[in-house]
Amino acid sequence: MSPMGQFRQISTFVEVIARGSLSAAARAEGIAPAMIGRRLDALEARLGVKLLQRTTRKLALTNEGAAFLEDCQRILAELEDAESAVAERSAKATGHLLISAPAGFGRQHVAPLLPSFVAEHRDVAVTLNLNDRVVDLIGEGVDVAIRIASLSDSNLVSVKLADNERVLVASPAYLKRHGEPQTLAELAKHNCLAISSEGSQRGWNFRENGKIVTLKVGGNLGCNDGEVLHDWALAGKGLAWRSMWEVGAEIEAGKLVTVLDQYSAPGNDLYAVFAQRRHLPLRIRAFVDFLRHTYAQPDYWRKAWK
Repeated sequence: MSPMGQFRQISTFVEVIARGSLSAAARAEGIAPAMIGRRLDALEARLGVKLLQRTTRKLALTNEGAAFLEDCQRILAELEDAESAVAERSAKATGHLLISAPAGFGRQHVAPLLPSFVAEHRDVAVTLNLNDRVVDLIGEGVDVAIRIASLSDSNLVSVKLADNERVLVASPAYLKRHGEPQTLAELAKHNCLAISSEGSQRGWNFRENGKIVTLKVGGNLGCNDGEVLHDWALAGKGLAWRSMWEVGAEIEAGKLVTVLDQYSAPGNDLYAVFAQRRHLPLRIRAFVDFLRHTYAQPDYWRKAWK
């Protein structure tokens, strides 16, 4: 039997169950009930199992029929999704796109790109919200959030945009006054500029003896804004654990120096996060693809530092 004939048998089987009778399925397709019956008979003969117990009054799935129905429904749903995806690729992205991003990263690496994105997608309007809190995507109506994190929320869908390298930096003036730490233990002797919010401090991650360790560091200056810590490090106030996207320019210019590079650990990478994967609006897919393509350019980050 041809693949088309097999598909017709499967779709007929699912339609009969959905409508509750052969006659109802026949009316929906505009053919005689006998034709529906012959398709079901042929399907059962081809599979070698009884799928339905049929009487004049009702239909009942056999155990084999119930299991087969579940598989058929999944296959047909995947086919529908595939057809929708192809159709949407030929369509234009439209509508309003609400984006959330961390303040510092958003200013440097999201906001400058948005004019190019809307120039490519002229029927999309964009609003960018910059803040450093974790937004409630569904509750606040956010279409896509940019996050720098190790994601663990299974209720959200994430797409990795780029790697994110973290480094420990200080100004040459600070290191001249206080010396350069050679081990993680020596961080206790230094003024460490850490993210701190409502009395709670985030730890710094390092790799030691093949394992990732998180250290709570101490210092006389803390802030919930990473850009402030960046400025303090430039001013020689202490050590700061920052992302390369933030401090790359100052490192190249010699205004900041990396230390303890031998202990560097994988950073919290860059992700686009949204609430669902199925039937995702084209404007969201287009924006995520735009960011991935831009960040993947070999010279993007180096140009961004200059």
